[in-house]
Amino acid sequence: MLEQELISQIAEYMNRLQKNVVLRTNNESHEKKEELLEMLREIASTSEKLTLDVGNYNYRSGITFEVLNEGSSQGILFSGVPGGHEFNSLILAILQTGGMPLKLDDSLQSIIKNIPQNLKFETVVSLSCHNCPEVVQALNQISVLNSNVSNEMIDGGLFPELIAERKIQGVPAIYLNGKVFANGKLEISEIIDKIKELYPDSDHPENNEIISSDEVFDVAIIGGGPAGISSAIYSARKGLNVLMLADRVGGQVKDTMDIENLISVLHTTGPKLVQSMEDHLSLYNVKIRKNLKVKSIEKGEEKVIHLTTGEKIYSKTIIIASGAKWRELGVPGEKENIGNGVAYCPHCDGPFFKDKDVIVVGGGNSGVEAALDLSGIVKKVTLVEFLPELKADKILVDRAKKSNNIEVVTQVQSKIIETEDGKVSGLRYVNRESGEEKFIKTDGIFIQIGLIPNSSFAKDVLELTKFGEIIIDEKCKTSAEGIFACGDVTTTPYKQIIIAMGEGAKAALSAFEYILMHTSSKESNQKVLAGV
Repeated sequence: MLEQELISQIAEYMNRLQKNVVLRTNNESHEKKEELLEMLREIASTSEKLTLDVGNYNYRSGITFEVLNEGSSQGILFSGVPGGHEFNSLILAILQTGGMPLKLDDSLQSIIKNIPQNLKFETVVSLSCHNCPEVVQALNQISVLNSNVSNEMIDGGLFPELIAERKIQGVPAIYLNGKVFANGKLEISEIIDKIKELYPDSDHPENNEIISSDEVFDVAIIGGGPAGISSAIYSARKGLNVLMLADRVGGQVKDTMDIENLISVLHTTGPKLVQSMEDHLSLYNVKIRKNLKVKSIEKGEEKVIHLTTGEKIYSKTIIIASGAKWRELGVPGEKENIGNGVAYCPHCDGPFFKDKDVIVVGGGNSGVEAALDLSGIVKKVTLVEFLPELKADKILVDRAKKSNNIEVVTQVQSKIIETEDGKVSGLRYVNRESGEEKFIKTDGIFIQIGLIPNSSFAKDVLELTKFGEIIIDEKCKTSAEGIFACGDVTTTPYKQIIIAMGEGAKAALSAFEYILMHTSSKESNQKVLAGV
């Protein structure tokens, strides 16, 4: 089943195993059983520390298996044959169960270890979904750290009854103790935040042993997207002591499949570009702390960043490059039906609407690109736009007009997303020109109407626009001395990767100039005082 070259690569990885790992499944039959057993046998053959155990065990189905540490449960289960994007999830689960250190911040690990509740997660995935593995891997890491937590990856394609019963139309669909926990991509920091919301008593900072360092950085960068990485590289090249804080490296770029407008790069994908940026960043002396969220910041001569873990970070300057997140449509029926017909990622959820009718809301680049992507999967795409004309680049608009299954409707003011039998059935809207109320019948609605700046932690410290963008000048200076901002979180027009990179470089140079001037000024004052 696995190619010999891949088996050799797995064997190299398995040299990192420090403990014995058991791959355990039951002896129930299933049409995919032999395929699963063949995969597990081949993986088990790569190390003496790996064992396959087939017996009379009580699992969900004949294609459910568990990854155990020295025969003890780690709460990591897979229901399906984890190929495609989920193959990495399986290999990582084996390595982490076998003692390979987790690449999680110490403060985050402390919080996870102290969660007292019994949490049984189920993550329904599609093997073609590029976001699903991130959620599966995050929950698996939590399971490794805390014996109260378990996570089962379920391949939705092999469990149609479960998909029908739960009316799932989007992945990843995450369930906690049998109830909906979340739909869509989540970072590990977001998962922890949601657990805290559901179980406030799970958050006991006094038990987490969070100790703030006294180190004062020259530059602390909030965000790990193109702007953040660019500012980190430029700061490090100036010889500054740099810290980068990121809930995830790559930001929104990681979710973009096709990139054709990054000058000198004819074509790439978001994941490839993010990997290239990380590789470039690794050449410099930048301290990176991932999976952390910022709660608030303090201005002053010495800036303070408060993390949601309870830790404090001190720095001479701050560069905010926290980017943005998907903007919601804000109409009745939207939030209630995420995963049941309402989606934001055409790449992940498009396959669920094969040969069906869908609506894409938004006529900008992201909306038209989504319509084009979906047109190769679905029966028909209705692309709706609020304004009289589509706002996307002409080359994208021309492609959409040439498509024989994309219909464009403009002057649309969305009113309500309607449902039938628990699933999306259509979009009711008002024609802005005629005032007439209309209805488009559909099986799914993909919302692509832009981004909201991730600036809430700075709202009481910096001047923001009514849209939440941080107001900056031509040198990326904010309203607070020594605090700079760049990229999609700011008032800089045209939210593009190439622009964010340039703004990141500019912010770093401005921070360096500030430190240089500030240091010179302090030394000058000290000399004057010494002469008095």
